[in-house]
Amino acid sequence: MPADNHSVFPPATFILTGIPGTKESQVSLASPFCLMYVAALLGNSLLLYIIATERSLHEPMYLFLSMLAAADLLVSTTTVPKMLAVFWFRAGEISFAACLTQMFFVHVSFTSESSILLAMAFDRYVAICNPLRYTTLLSKPVIGKIGLAVLTRSFCLVFPFIFLVMRLRFCRTNFLPQTYCQYITVARLACDDIMVNLWYGVAVGVLAFGLDAVLIAVSYLLILRAVFLLPSKGARLKALRTCSSHVCVILMFYPPSFFSPSAHQYGDVIPGYILNLLANSHVLIPPMLNPIIYGVTTKEILKSLINLFDRSCRRNFLLS
Repeated sequence: MPADNHSVFPPATFILTGIPGTKESQVSLASPFCLMYVAALLGNSLLLYIIATERSLHEPMYLFLSMLAAADLLVSTTTVPKMLAVFWFRAGEISFAACLTQMFFVHVSFTSESSILLAMAFDRYVAICNPLRYTTLLSKPVIGKIGLAVLTRSFCLVFPFIFLVMRLRFCRTNFLPQTYCQYITVARLACDDIMVNLWYGVAVGVLAFGLDAVLIAVSYLLILRAVFLLPSKGARLKALRTCSSHVCVILMFYPPSFFSPSAHQYGDVIPGYILNLLANSHVLIPPMLNPIIYGVTTKEILKSLINLFDRSCRRNFLLS
């Protein structure tokens, strides 16, 4: 049985209502969302498999890409199955503990992805501005330490969210007008003063996404300066092409990341279903498109993918 709409501290359950204003079309919305989720699962799993099995791809750029694929798998798998259950079966009930767990992994995934994009920008900076020391500066032990730093930073920044939510009294409605649990959305259901929650959310946004975006911008300014000092046009174009996929992923990730936390402020201007669709697309579109972008624009990955399918077709032919 669902909890009463006016639960006391702490609520036994929340009710995810889906996307407001789209009740009649949620079943039809679920189909493209499901297809995007399957594409994200297949694309990122295939990318991880190729990088793991192809020794030629055991280089810093591809190791960072495997971290990005893992983060994409985590964020989509944490949110989309419940999203589809809400759309298809109206199964919106989620326990307080499960909501906190989902909230934690969603924000850890996003924070980790931002850190990984920063690490990839540093990778491109070293490859273009200091190529002779590339393998020395970005050895496998160093990459391992960077990966550990990404996880540690994300955990330390996001873990306080749990305690900041658990301290609140929820005496209002337990209906969440979304398809998954977000920190600010859950906090806004409380009847206590949430100023501390809001300011800590702003601090995390600045220290994680804001700082990362600034450092990425600085990296690319240094990269552009180095590129324009190259002697030939061909060398400049080749250097810029190695950054094209990373730039595309950055442009997909950061605008929604900056907009989503403050989206509630525009609730009187932008319809609620538009804000929710943007939040849902943030956990689906980048995980779906990232492996496609890198697969199409990175010659080594595309070549490995073609070789994989070629070996698979030959094996099936021999077995038949």
